[in-house]
Amino acid sequence: MSRLINDTLVVAERNLIRLPRSPDLLLAVTVQPVMFVLLFVYVFGGAINTPGYDDYKDFLLPGIVVQNIAFGGFLTALGLAEDMNKGLVDRFRSLPMARPAVLAGRTAADIVTNLFSIIVLLTTGLIIGFSFDASVVEILGGVLLLLVFGYAFSWVFALIGLLVSSPEAANSVGFIAVFPLTFISSAFVPVESMPSALQTVAEVNPFTVTVDAMRALWVGAPAGDAVWGAFAWSSVIFAVAAPLAVARYRRAASR
Repeated sequence: MSRLINDTLVVAERNLIRLPRSPDLLLAVTVQPVMFVLLFVYVFGGAINTPGYDDYKDFLLPGIVVQNIAFGGFLTALGLAEDMNKGLVDRFRSLPMARPAVLAGRTAADIVTNLFSIIVLLTTGLIIGFSFDASVVEILGGVLLLLVFGYAFSWVFALIGLLVSSPEAANSVGFIAVFPLTFISSAFVPVESMPSALQTVAEVNPFTVTVDAMRALWVGAPAGDAVWGAFAWSSVIFAVAAPLAVARYRRAASR
C-alpha cells in the first residue's frame, strides 16, 4: 500500500509540474471559466428569469463552478490519450511501480487543479458581486462536495482518454459525452423553464442535483435531498467509471 501511495504521488507531481509548461491547459483552468462567468452574467443575465434569487450571479456561479469542475477531468483525458499515443503506457509498465498508480496519480492531480479553479472562480464571483449566504462550514462543505464530484468525473475522462487514439479525439469525445449534460441541467437556467420532456431528464441529471446542492450550501436555497444526492451520484459515477478505466488500462498495458 505504501508503494502505491508513493508511486501515485510521484505521478501526480509529474502531471502538476507539466501544467505550467502547457499554456493551453493552464488557460483551460483559469481564463476559460472566468470568460464563462462574465459572458453569462453580462450577456445573458438580463434575459434569464430566476425566481427566488435577487441576482442572477447568485444563481449562476454555483452552476458555472460545477460545470468547470466536471470538465477539469479533461486534463486527465488529454494526458492519458497523449501517453497512449506516444507509447508511454508501455514505458510505465516496464518501471518497478504499482500499476494502478498511473491512473490514481493523474486523477489525484485533478484534485489540485480543481481546487485552484474553484479559487479562481470564487474570486471572480466575489469581484463581480456574488455573495455567500452561508457559514464557513457550509462554504467548505461545498468545496469538499465539488472536489468529490470532480474526482468522480476525472475517472470518466480517464476512461475516455484510454479508449480513444489521440488527444484530439479525447477532446471531441469528452465534449460530446459530457457537455450536453451541463446544459440540460439547472446550471444556467431554472429547470422549470425547459420543455416538459427535458425537465424530466434535467431533474435526475447529476449536474442538476449537484448544482442544487451547491446553491443550498452557498446561497441558502432549499436543499431537500440535494446534498446527499450529489454525494450519491458522485459515488455511483466513481464506482462505475474507475473499475472500467482500470480494466481498460490493464488491457492496454498488456498488449
